[in-house]
Amino acid sequence: MIGLVIHASHRAVFEEAARTLSGVSLEWVVYEHENEVRELVSQLLQKQRTAGLLLGQVPYAKCRDLLPPGLPVAITRSAGMDLSQALFKAQARGWKPVPVSIDTFDADTVDEVAQALELDRDQIRCLPYDPDQSVDEIVKFHQAGKGDYVISLRTAVTAKLKDTIPVLGALPGAPTIRAQLHELALRIQSRQASALRFAAGVFLVGKVSKTSDVDRARVGLMNLLVNTPEFADAWIENRGRRGVVVFAHQALFEQATQNWVSLPALGQAQEQLGIKVAAGFGVGSSARHCLQLAERAAARAEQEDYPSAYLVEDNGVIIGPLGAAGSALAFTYREHDDGMEDLAAEAGLSPATLSRLAAVERSLEGKPISPSDLAIALGITDPSGRRLIRKLSETGLAEPEGSEQMHRKGRPTRLYKLAITGRL
Repeated sequence: MIGLVIHASHRAVFEEAARTLSGVSLEWVVYEHENEVRELVSQLLQKQRTAGLLLGQVPYAKCRDLLPPGLPVAITRSAGMDLSQALFKAQARGWKPVPVSIDTFDADTVDEVAQALELDRDQIRCLPYDPDQSVDEIVKFHQAGKGDYVISLRTAVTAKLKDTIPVLGALPGAPTIRAQLHELALRIQSRQASALRFAAGVFLVGKVSKTSDVDRARVGLMNLLVNTPEFADAWIENRGRRGVVVFAHQALFEQATQNWVSLPALGQAQEQLGIKVAAGFGVGSSARHCLQLAERAAARAEQEDYPSAYLVEDNGVIIGPLGAAGSALAFTYREHDDGMEDLAAEAGLSPATLSRLAAVERSLEGKPISPSDLAIALGITDPSGRRLIRKLSETGLAEPEGSEQMHRKGRPTRLYKLAITGRL
């Protein structure tokens, strides 16, 4: 089930966009005023098991703190095509394309559309989206300009301006919404498939004194796991003289470890049975592979001085150590030398970002890359990838290296060769 948070005036276009989506049920959250969003989304999350949420930038800013961690969310943003359609609509009404005042669109999108339509960019005023801006501030921005008309994505702004200055809406069209909705549905399905992957866990009783009974400790550990509610749906059996193996879906282990943060069963074993336990989890392509990875992870956990656990996945990801009590994981970047710090400051980037870019450059082995492929490698959006390439080019950290055309139609994509390692 996907929740759609939309303004009442937008429902028709969203229904058209969702018409081709199958295998998904939709829950409509329709508001008239922005201050209603928070309460309506709260009600949705309380009464429904929502698998994902599609909403605009304004509703997201209103309720983002209510959204459960890990809930797949898609934020609808108007694309260049939507701005182009609004400009053509203005021309159809007999209005000159410029001067015009625009809000919410990214400056990069406005630049690209103006260049493609050969419009004078100096006659286009643009106010990018900012969640801290009030409706009144946006209205004042448009009123202070000398535009013949306004293109706005905010319904509240349109309502306040319509009696004083011509206003056109540039809300995402059905094709843009449809693409975002299908992408969200695929992301949810991928997440669900990942949660159903087969996984294994190996629990090892730590080395005990000669007077202790290893078999008794193992039996006690098995009984503890069998009676742990989180492992109720798992298959548990002996694994050697001092080990217990647990088979289950990945989602079960994620719940038992609080998303790979802690494993309370380790503390319970030490407190109730007086034994130190090391655990390892493996996620792989088969039961045998999962078990091999879990044994590797358990061997790594045994090297710790306290009860702990590790996760090893077949894609090379290693997480650990997971403690018995479980404090939230903290992520830090490795320290950078002065050369990295200085070059990052020169480029206007953080050292962490520049370090990741240097790693991408090493993986390319001298091959050029497109802004879109760079965005994929860094896990950012295409517009952000283009902005990043532009910033790197300005400081000589990326150089044009020809172009490529994947399809017969459309413009070629420019390629760039990263030049960070040489500067370092």
